[in-house]
Amino acid sequence: MARKSKKLRLKEIEPLHTLQPDAAGIDIGATEIYVAVPKDRDNEHVRCFSTFTEDLHNASQWLKKCRIKSVAMESTGIYWIPIFQILETHGFDVVLVNAHHVKNVPGRKTDVQDCQWIQYLHSVGLLRGSFRPGQDICAVRSLLRHRDNLIKTASIHVQHMQKSLTQMNIQFHNVISDITGVTGLSIIDAIVAGQRDLDQLAGLRDPRIKASKEKIRKSLEGDYRSEHIFTLNQALQTYRHYQKMIKACDIEIEKNLNEFDSRIVPEQPALPSGKKKPRGNAPDFDLRHHMHRLLGTDLTLVDGIDVNTAHTIFTEIGPDLSCFPAPEYFCSWLGLCPTNKISGGKILSSKTKPGSNRVAQKLRMAAQSLLRSQSYLGKFYRRLRARLGAPKAITATAHKLARIIYHLIKNQKSFDQSIFMKEQESHKMRLEKNLKKQAKYLGFQLVAAQH
Repeated sequence: MARKSKKLRLKEIEPLHTLQPDAAGIDIGATEIYVAVPKDRDNEHVRCFSTFTEDLHNASQWLKKCRIKSVAMESTGIYWIPIFQILETHGFDVVLVNAHHVKNVPGRKTDVQDCQWIQYLHSVGLLRGSFRPGQDICAVRSLLRHRDNLIKTASIHVQHMQKSLTQMNIQFHNVISDITGVTGLSIIDAIVAGQRDLDQLAGLRDPRIKASKEKIRKSLEGDYRSEHIFTLNQALQTYRHYQKMIKACDIEIEKNLNEFDSRIVPEQPALPSGKKKPRGNAPDFDLRHHMHRLLGTDLTLVDGIDVNTAHTIFTEIGPDLSCFPAPEYFCSWLGLCPTNKISGGKILSSKTKPGSNRVAQKLRMAAQSLLRSQSYLGKFYRRLRARLGAPKAITATAHKLARIIYHLIKNQKSFDQSIFMKEQESHKMRLEKNLKKQAKYLGFQLVAAQH
């Protein structure tokens, strides 16, 4: 039910040519929303509603009564999510707008004027909706983001364990690479249980550990104090609790992935044997098989792309890239393209636009991992890194990875390393030409080696 506790101060806006006559605008807050419709649809064309679910349904019914078909709103924090979902359920075309695109005109500082301004801009066709995948993809995306938060929180408690060990001057976390591995957890469990015999503790060493038993024994000698043992035990129990939550989250994610239809065509070959195995924080189930089935291609065959990156691409974008007509649009949405600011025929700036796109972050990490790769992409990254520096090289390589991923998913083809042979030969010819030019300048002559 609309709230009428206060009088709304409306402001007249002179309309231009209307492209979307059945448009409404919503200004979203934590406890209330303001909804504006065209003046000819209701005597009270701006109303305030509470954010309770019943009031949001009443707002949707009022919009239906006003013959509204499309609704625009700002993406304000997470407050827009329930409103977006309820409006979609009622059959409205909901346009989610970047807040920066509607705040460039000064003078509109109230909620009432904001919703009127959004409605006006939407009606004259000046707002572009942000990309948002389907609800089924958003469900998996929410689970993956929750899983990432669980991993980050678990890592905090690993740091707490390291702090407790350091306070007791036990240095074995500096001797082994991971205290949450088999050896690390076995030794910590024994310490918490009261074991103080250094030989017994060092004997828990796994044979795969590179550090010797003597070195581990030496690192375990310290000042065992009860208060630090207590904090170590609590950090250990909390870490294991989060590990159980992560496993439960993996079960729920796999359950959701099983509900998607396969995009693998019958004539497409089976999943090729990959060189990359799940490791680190990768789920326990066969995520690579799911991503191959849902994306129609195995992205892990691309150098630098692991199964977690492929999973992020699926949950943030989905398998359907039809909303991006060409790779240029896809890379621009990722924020990996130069943003040329030109005035007077001069380029003032060509920096990439700032953003926190999760797929772009994963692709940048993938590009950075190519530093020692002997593939074409690894050589491409090192060549740009020597010429432009690491930051620009990472962005440029991430841009190339984005183009490759776009073509693989759009065409449902397997990655073929041989298609880069032509570019490698072209680079080799340019390099040979430059060497001959430098040799001639220095008074030398290059002679091809005899094979």
